[in-house]
Amino acid sequence: MGDPRKRRKKYTRPSHPWQGERIQKENELAKEYGLKNKKEVWKAKSAVGKFREQARLLLGSAGEEAEKESKNLLNKLTRLGVLSNYSLEGVLALTIDDLLNRRLQTVVYRRGLANTVDQARQFVSHKHVSVGDRIIDVPGYIVPRDREELVRVVGISPKTLEKPEKKPERRERRFERPDRRPEIAARKPEEAEAVGEIKPEIEETGPAVGETGPVVEEIKLEVEEIKLEVEEIKLEVKEDE
Repeated sequence: MGDPRKRRKKYTRPSHPWQGERIQKENELAKEYGLKNKKEVWKAKSAVGKFREQARLLLGSAGEEAEKESKNLLNKLTRLGVLSNYSLEGVLALTIDDLLNRRLQTVVYRRGLANTVDQARQFVSHKHVSVGDRIIDVPGYIVPRDREELVRVVGISPKTLEKPEKKPERRERRFERPDRRPEIAARKPEEAEAVGEIKPEIEETGPAVGETGPVVEEIKLEVEEIKLEVEEIKLEVKEDE
């Protein structure tokens, strides 16, 4: 048997580290049940594998001792709530989901004592979950079927379990508003004076009188653009009011 004080691994690593289908399935299990890492998946898989292996050995054995061990195995799995079909064939049909559904973290979430499976893990780790009169801080604790109704949350304010309200949608950003420059440009001069158009005073410099060069034309275009931007700002201020 060896030294009982020596800790041994409760799982075996995959034989091949890079298998896309296996990695995807492990990621889905970790997300669904709020597992911390892949070791928790491997532990559950190894435990189910040991139950199956024991059932296969008992199916191939005969005698009074084999019947006694079969009964003990079936009673154990039924008490834990893992087994639904009371037979060795039912043990062979066990899946990793059957065992993960009996974890304390999953039971807390399924009973509605936490909003999310990650919050359920936090409650368990912070010693806010009790099974009967006993505080348990191990998320992977397998809850017996007859003690499932005794699971409750302690030391948690009811406001913590309230789901947060959805935040209101943000106001439409300025750059997403439609371009109103053509509308401003088409306005009549009388309307522009009523609004109080600001005419930026820009001294135009250029070639001699009677001549128009490219610099003068460029300055005129810039002045027009400034005017249109001022009108656009005024319309936005007017709408906000």
